[in-house]
Amino acid sequence: MAKKRIVTATINGREEEFLCQPRQTLLEILRDTLSLTGAKEGCSNGNCGACTVLVDGRAVNTCMVLGVEADGTDIETIEGLAPGDGLDPIQEAFLGNAALQCGICTPGYIMAAKAFLDENPNPTEEEIRFAMAGNLCRCTGYDKIVRAIQEAAEKRAGQPASCQKETV
Repeated sequence: MAKKRIVTATINGREEEFLCQPRQTLLEILRDTLSLTGAKEGCSNGNCGACTVLVDGRAVNTCMVLGVEADGTDIETIEGLAPGDGLDPIQEAFLGNAALQCGICTPGYIMAAKAFLDENPNPTEEEIRFAMAGNLCRCTGYDKIVRAIQEAAEKRAGQPASCQKETV
């Protein structure tokens, strides 16, 4: 058995140090070692997006990243999205648009949407659908999710829907 390695990463704004085996995924570390259970295990092969978190600002499927690869990175999970008592505008929009049901995919969608909206704060519907293609939902329906992301973009920008770009 390979030796465990010490890994240091900033997770949700706090420096964390943990031991991990070279074969352990970042998903296993987050859930089993650090008790951050927001990222869900869906497919274990990078196809569903349920385990999405942000690593250095990019959406990453944690089932496809080894824990040792997290050394020196900045990781944001759903638990760190809205510090305090409130919700992030993306979370509010998901609730307000009923863009969730069982909750397995929701944290991954929200984190992928955050990374996307950080890069493209005023997206078209087509851009949203393309950006979210790596996340799957079996319960809710994609139209509600797209509407939620559109609303979150509007809230973040503080502009009415009429100012949003139209789908071509």
